[in-house]
Amino acid sequence: MAAWWPLFSPPEDYAEESRYFRDLLIKIGLPASPSLLELGCGGGSLVFHLKQIFERVTLSDLSPQMLEISRSVNLECEHIAGDMRTLRLNRLFDVVLIHDAICYMTSLQDLDRAMQTAYAHCNPGGVVLLVPDWVRETFQATTEHGGKDGENRALRYLEWTYDPDDRDTIYISDLAYLLREEQGPAWIEHEQHICGLFTRSEWIRLLQAVGFQPETIRDPYERDIFVARKVKI
Repeated sequence: MAAWWPLFSPPEDYAEESRYFRDLLIKIGLPASPSLLELGCGGGSLVFHLKQIFERVTLSDLSPQMLEISRSVNLECEHIAGDMRTLRLNRLFDVVLIHDAICYMTSLQDLDRAMQTAYAHCNPGGVVLLVPDWVRETFQATTEHGGKDGENRALRYLEWTYDPDDRDTIYISDLAYLLREEQGPAWIEHEQHICGLFTRSEWIRLLQAVGFQPETIRDPYERDIFVARKVKI
């Protein structure tokens, strides 16, 4: 499905959100010629706008196919295939960003491993920004729809997000896609995304255990996001 990403979640959909993150990072404070590492960059739609304030940008994702989509809109950025739980580049960055890809950490152990990766790549005094769609306290079942027409193809989707068992650490997003190429008949594809759901205190506890000084911010999209400073030694 990666080839359909530009019709599902293109860069123009992220312009407003990226301005918020840009202003937030500038307010927090960036050094001269700052660097950015995004873990789980997907199709690169968010950093397409955000990269303007960074001297150097490295993008990583588990999917080589999604990295190809990102390269098409972020040609000047470095792209590296890797798992955010295990990636080690032996380099440091002023900002490490994990956007909604952090939602694919479905256990506290995996969430901790992703935080360890962020810590390993963050400069002392640098910042890690974690942007989960939900924490346990704010979760609500939702339905969304959208899609776009492209050149010789079109996509429409319905997304249904729900939590079948509030005693575990996951929720589910089912996506149904209606796809059409050229003037041919439409067909349907289905994906199920299994995502992690943790309490605010669990997020804060893990970040502190890794070595960060974290704070929670309520953003304009009613998400609890986590800004974590790596302590200078």
